[in-house]
Amino acid sequence: MENNSTTSHSGSDIPDGSGDRPRRAAADWGWLTVLALGVLVVGFFEAVLGPLFAIACDSCRDGVRNPHLSYLLIAVAWYGVPLTAIGTVVGIYLPRGGGRAGAIGLGVLAALMFVMVIIGRLA
Repeated sequence: MENNSTTSHSGSDIPDGSGDRPRRAAADWGWLTVLALGVLVVGFFEAVLGPLFAIACDSCRDGVRNPHLSYLLIAVAWYGVPLTAIGTVVGIYLPRGGGRAGAIGLGVLAALMFVMVIIGRLA
């Protein structure tokens, strides 16, 4: 069989993956920065206020319950939330999937808040 194609292929016609995505514009960087700052703010408030929401108690005499799993609650608040927030910010600025990484990170932060509340209620 012969190749009867009339088009010639030079080396530059073959996609190598380097030019598949256009460069980000200034507006893209601006929205990614707003998203990253939002993730950091949510992470900060969750790390500070999350344990307080978890141990709050309406029927307790002093308004605070003593969680039996306080070490786990503090570990999630001090290590899980900051690592998730920082990892999300790094993921936002990677070349692929910045908005998707931000959405997933915010979802994980919401899940960690839910986990902290559940840990606090188990007491």
